[in-house]
Amino acid sequence: MKIKNICCIGAGYVGGPTMAVIAQKCPQVKVTVVDINEHRINAWNNKDLSKLPVYEPGLDKVVEEARGRNLFFSTQVDQAIDEADMIFISVNTPTKTYGKGKGMAADLKYIELCARQIARVATTDKIVVEKSTLPVRTASAIKSILDNTSNDNKVKFQILSNPEFLAEGTAVTDLLNPDRVLIGGDNTTSEGKEAIAALVNIYADWVPKQRILTTNVWSSELSKLTANAFLAQRVSSINSLSELCEKTEADVNEVAKAIGMDSRIGSKFLKASVGFGGSCFQKDILNLVYIAKTYGLEEVADYWEQVIIMNDHQKRRFAHNIISTLFNTVSGKKIAFLGWAFKKDTNDTRESAAIYVADELLSEQSQISVYDPKVNAEQMYTDLDYLNTRSAEETRNGLLVNQDPYEACKDAHAIAILTEWDEFKTYDWQKIYDQMQKPAFLFDGRGILDIPPLEEIGFVCYKIGSSNKNL
Repeated sequence: MKIKNICCIGAGYVGGPTMAVIAQKCPQVKVTVVDINEHRINAWNNKDLSKLPVYEPGLDKVVEEARGRNLFFSTQVDQAIDEADMIFISVNTPTKTYGKGKGMAADLKYIELCARQIARVATTDKIVVEKSTLPVRTASAIKSILDNTSNDNKVKFQILSNPEFLAEGTAVTDLLNPDRVLIGGDNTTSEGKEAIAALVNIYADWVPKQRILTTNVWSSELSKLTANAFLAQRVSSINSLSELCEKTEADVNEVAKAIGMDSRIGSKFLKASVGFGGSCFQKDILNLVYIAKTYGLEEVADYWEQVIIMNDHQKRRFAHNIISTLFNTVSGKKIAFLGWAFKKDTNDTRESAAIYVADELLSEQSQISVYDPKVNAEQMYTDLDYLNTRSAEETRNGLLVNQDPYEACKDAHAIAILTEWDEFKTYDWQKIYDQMQKPAFLFDGRGILDIPPLEEIGFVCYKIGSSNKNL
C-alpha cells in the first residue's frame, strides 16, 4: 500500500516536528497537521519562523522547506481525516487528576475523542497510528471504538503503534538520525502486515531499514514506557548519590565519571541535577506503576514509584538548601531564577523543576525574579496556577518575569540556575556579583558553571553532589 496523504491530529511538541521531518523527507506525500487550537495553528503558519509554537534547533529550516509544498497546518480536522490514507494520533495523554487511577493512570479522553471523530468521518480504509505515549493495550481500545462506532461498516481500520523517542532540544536531530524507529502492528494478518509495511516505507525514505524495528502492538507500547522509565531511573539513581556525596568528601561528578567509564553502564544520564522534568518521564513511570498495581504486582509498582519519590525529594531538597543557606529565611528576599524550561533548547516547561522550587520559595514569601530565553511570562504563571497552592494574584505579586538576565539578578540575595542554557556560561559574572546583595549566593542546580572562579569573585556557591564546605 502506497501512502499519498497523511493526517496528524495534534500540533504539539511531537506532532509538529515529526510531521515536518516526514514532509521534508517524503516530498511525494501530502502531510496535514490539524489541531482545534486555532492560535497554535496560526503560529505554525506564521511567516516569521521565529514565532513557531515549538522551539527546537533546526526546526525552522525544516518547516521553511516543506511548508506550502507538501506540509500544511489546518483547523479543518474532518477534511484532513477524510482525505488521509494514514492518520497519526499525537494528542496529549496527561496523568489522570480524577477518578480511578488518579495521579497515576494516563487520561485517554483525548485519544477516545480522536478515535470517535475518525470513525464518524472516515469513508475509506484508514491506517491509524498511535504516536502519543499510551498505556499497553490502548490500541485494542482504539480498534474497538473504530470498528463499533463507524458510520460505514465497509470501512476497515488497521492500528499501529509508533512511539516517539525524541529528546526535546535535539528532536530534529533525533528524527533525522534516529537510534531506531519502532512500529508495532498486527503481524498475524495480511492486512496488518500491509499496514506495517506502509509505515516502514515512509521512514525508509531516510532511515536505514536495519534501524526500523517491527513488533507486535503490545511490545511497542510497553517499550516506550520502559525506555523512559530506565532513563529516569538513572537520573534518580545519581541524584540519590549526590545527597550522600554532599555529606562526605566525595564529588558526584567524579563518581559519575568513574562509573560512566564502565562499558556496561555508560556515561549518559548520570548528570546530578535538581531533577528531571518534561512531559514523558514522570507521566510514563506513573503509568507503569498503575499498570503494575492493576495486575497486583505491588513490589514492581513500589520499585518504579521510588524513582518519582527520589525526583520529588531532589527538587524539595534544592529549595530547602536555598532557605537554610540564606539563614533559614527567604521572606522578602529576592531570589533570581536563571531558566524555567525543563531543559535547554526547548520552550517546554511541563514538570520543570523550576516550577516546584518556585512553589516552595513562594510559600516562604520569597520574591522570585525569573529569566528564561524562550519561555514567556504567561506560561510561567500558568505553570504555577496549575499547582493551585495560592491565588493567581499572589503568584503574580511574588514572581516577576524579566527579559534581561542582568536585571533579573540585580539586588538579588541568591541566584538559582534551573535550566542548563549555554548562554548562562557566557555572562559577565563579575558584573552580576557587583549588583547583588551581599553575601551573594549561587545555587547551580544543573552543574553548568565552573564554580571555583565564581568563588574567587566572591560568590558563596552551592553545587549539587559536593560537600559545599564554603556554605
